[in-house]
Amino acid sequence: QVQLVESGGDLVQPGGSLRLSCEVSGLRLDYYAIGWFLQSPGLGKEREGVSAISNNDGRTLYADSVKGRFTISRDENTVHLQMNSLKPEDTGVYFCAAHLREATLNHYDYDYWGQGTQVTVAS
Repeated sequence: QVQLVESGGDLVQPGGSLRLSCEVSGLRLDYYAIGWFLQSPGLGKEREGVSAISNNDGRTLYADSVKGRFTISRDENTVHLQMNSLKPEDTGVYFCAAHLREATLNHYDYDYWGQGTQVTVAS
């Protein structure tokens, strides 16, 4: 059974930092890329690609809005998203997802999803 479990979401002030984690079980991370997606109030049910990391060479992708602020990394069965210099527009539910092979920021490419973790950036 494939499971992706997100953690680390919280309420944080603008300029603060959070580290999200996505623990993966039931599939081999060396076969799957992992992506992070944001569902924010302004997007309705759409999920915007934030960052992704490939399965084999560690290639990373970032949305323009988070470049220089967010860093994605992976270890044995967990993928982390370090979020620095957070802004109110980063608020929303962050989902991690698994995609067979290459990393993309298109949520339609992803096969398995976690339940999400809430990030709120506010004073």
